[in-house]
Order: sequence, then C-alpha cells, then structure tokens
Amino acid sequence: MSGGHSHAIPATGNERALWMALGLTSTFLIAEVIAGVVFQSLALLADAAHMFTDAAALAIAVAAVRIARRPADAKRTYGYHRFEILAAAFNAVLLFGVALYILYEAYRRFNAPAEVQPLGMLVVATLGLAVNLLSMRFLQSGKDTSLNVKGAYLEVWADMLGSIGVIVAALVIRFTGWAWVDTLVAVGIGLWVLPRTWVLLKESLNILLEGAPEGVDVDEVARTMLAVPGVTGVHDLHVWVLTSGKNALTAHVVHAASIDGAALIEPLKEMLADRFKVFHTTLQVEPTACQHSEDGCNFVDHRVPAQARESHAGHVH
Repeated sequence: MSGGHSHAIPATGNERALWMALGLTSTFLIAEVIAGVVFQSLALLADAAHMFTDAAALAIAVAAVRIARRPADAKRTYGYHRFEILAAAFNAVLLFGVALYILYEAYRRFNAPAEVQPLGMLVVATLGLAVNLLSMRFLQSGKDTSLNVKGAYLEVWADMLGSIGVIVAALVIRFTGWAWVDTLVAVGIGLWVLPRTWVLLKESLNILLEGAPEGVDVDEVARTMLAVPGVTGVHDLHVWVLTSGKNALTAHVVHAASIDGAALIEPLKEMLADRFKVFHTTLQVEPTACQHSEDGCNFVDHRVPAQARESHAGHVH
C-alpha cells in the first residue's frame, strides 16, 4: 500500500527576473574578459571567472524552471528535475579548471609581473559592482520562495565581494604603484572559488548518488516514525533527494494487529512533511515484517516451482 504522492511544483514566477539577471551578467562577463586582457589585469580576469559562475548558476536556474515544467513520462517517471543537478555537477568540474588556471597564471605573474592599468580596472570593476547590485535587486523578491533563485542570489552576492576586491586592488595600485596587489587579489578570488565549487560538486554528487538530504538524519526519521501510535516497526527505509528542495522517502511500516494499516498513512505523511520537509512519500504497511532477501527487502518467491508440483502430484493417488 502506498501513499503520499504529493509532488513539489517548481516555482516558475521568477523566470523573468532570472532572465534579466542572466542577460546583465552575461553581457558584463564578456566586457570584463575583454577589459582584463586589454588592461592586463589578472584580478579582472579572475573576477570574470567568478562572474562566469554567476552566469552558469543563473542559466541553470532558468533551465531548471523551464525543463521542470515538462511532465513525467513512461521513461522518466520522476520527470526532468535532475537536469539541474547534472548541469551543476558539470559547472563545478569546469570551475575547478578555471580556478586552477587562475592560480597557475598568478604564479607566473609573481615571477614576471605585468604592467597593470589601475584606472581601467577601477572603471570596469565599479561597473561590475553595479551589475551585481542590480541583479541582486531582480532576484531579491524570489530568493525566499525558490531554492533556484536563492542559489543564484548567493552566487551574485559572492561575486559582488570579488568586484569590491578588484576595486580595492585598483585603488592600491593607483596610489602606491604596487602592481603585485593585482595578482594577490586574483589569488584571493581563485581561493574563494575553489571551496564553494567543492561544496557545489559534493552536493551534486550526493544527489546523483541518491544520498540522504543535507541535515536529515535517517536514524532520527526511523525513530520518529516508530513514535507514531500503532507503528511497531520500520524497515527498508530510504530517504533521498530528487533535486534541490525535493526530497523523497520510501519505507515498509509494520503496524499492530489491532490497527488498520491504511489509517497510519496520513499521520505518517503529515509528520514527515512537518519534521523533515519530505513531501513525496511511498509507504508499504504490513501486519508482520516481510522477509528480507540477501540484498535488501526484495520480493521473496515462496511459490512451489512447477516441476516440484508435478513431481508431487505424480506421487498422490
């Protein structure tokens, strides 16, 4: 018996804000790369790499909103929500390469410093800061209702710090002539990207490997389910993440003989939703625990094989 087929509906009302922020960020990303090459500023190139993470995050959010609208079908019974996670994992691998390249180039610059044009750096970084602030304004209203928008908002917020770093470097170089500050800021931005990229990759892999949701203790879930009156046992419990903010659970629930098993489904669903934010549940209720096979709670066929039945029938007269 199953219950709890409550599917989270992806937020689509923020698509326009995401598109506007993506357009702004992508346009300025191209301008910043060109400026970094022209002004020979590694800090600008590093900040452009960081802004690339913003554009990628915004593109993923837009794609997730659009593709998640497609209904589940016979081949993809959970729908297309995993597209967001696949794109995020690809983005994380790409960003590792970008961050390592920035650090390598910084090492080269320390040995052979380039002439940096601080005024050009300052102008471009200030424009970048304005783009960040405007994008944050677009995303402000949706960040508390959509995990996609919240992730994009945090990306832009982090990039704002990078723009501030480039502005500081430009001012220091302008008034002191310390060109090495440009390389130092680039290293700082590269080191800022790496741990955030690792977190993104780790979370993506956890979802792709159908790991438990972040912050959900599966043992605590089992204990809480056992605390529901009438439940005497819980086994074959699985909790995993379909995509960001969409958790799923399946379990076999053993109930007391005096209890109607079907009556337990609704209170269990309500408890799982309230306590653990799990809204997609499939529960099998049983008066006695089912038999386990060697690799889990799979179907164990106790039917007598046809050959054995025929042999048995031949001996009965």
